[in-house]
Amino acid sequence: MRLSDRIATWLREKALEAGRKGIVVGLSGGIDSATVGALAKKALGDNVRGLIMPCHSSPHDEKDALLAAKHFDIKTQKVDLTPIYDTILSTFPEGKDLARANLKPRLRMITLYYFANNLDYLVAGTGNKSELLVGYFTKYGDGGVDVLPLAGLLKTQVRELAGELGMPREIIDRVPTAGLWDGQTDEGELGITYEDLDQTILWVESGELSRCNPKNLETLRILYRNSEHKRAPAEIFYPEEPKAFDL
Repeated sequence: MRLSDRIATWLREKALEAGRKGIVVGLSGGIDSATVGALAKKALGDNVRGLIMPCHSSPHDEKDALLAAKHFDIKTQKVDLTPIYDTILSTFPEGKDLARANLKPRLRMITLYYFANNLDYLVAGTGNKSELLVGYFTKYGDGGVDVLPLAGLLKTQVRELAGELGMPREIIDRVPTAGLWDGQTDEGELGITYEDLDQTILWVESGELSRCNPKNLETLRILYRNSEHKRAPAEIFYPEEPKAFDL
């Protein structure tokens, strides 16, 4: 069975287990969201909704999102979050660039769950293994989802999967960006290319640290350690040793 079929089967099973009718996914115009949209369509047919949620975004993002939706016949709905974003910032005190940027994916998370609750759908996340390992996602933003169909795949493997699905070439070749601000790119923020990051991850997993470029290994180590809180459940203070609870 092809990888795309295996993931589609898994998505269908997860929806059934949760008693949900379908899947909502945010379509950003990037390869990850387009791939998740295609997999969801493969899994659940017409019970998929792709949300396009511009927020001071490049028109190119919406163009590519619509290209992917048309190519895979995904029903879409546009929700312009720009006015909401501007209103919130007008009521908040002046904030740092990162605080303002992270507000965008958190607004998108709220929107995705609003539609998911209305439709009785699950929210599918678009994060891949490379990004999750180094914390390249917004906590309670694009990290706030129900299922992560790409979380077991490195970025370079997602590109291969996109090819298997017949993804339009312009989306596969697009420079990865979260669109958080003008000129922002994933690799620029990470300080390492996805190819170098993925190869380093593979060597670490296989115990071949001696083959790693020292600079790339240190970059991975720092990113991984600094983002541990994003991957862990919220810390709980227990006034006494917690008791076992099993039903």
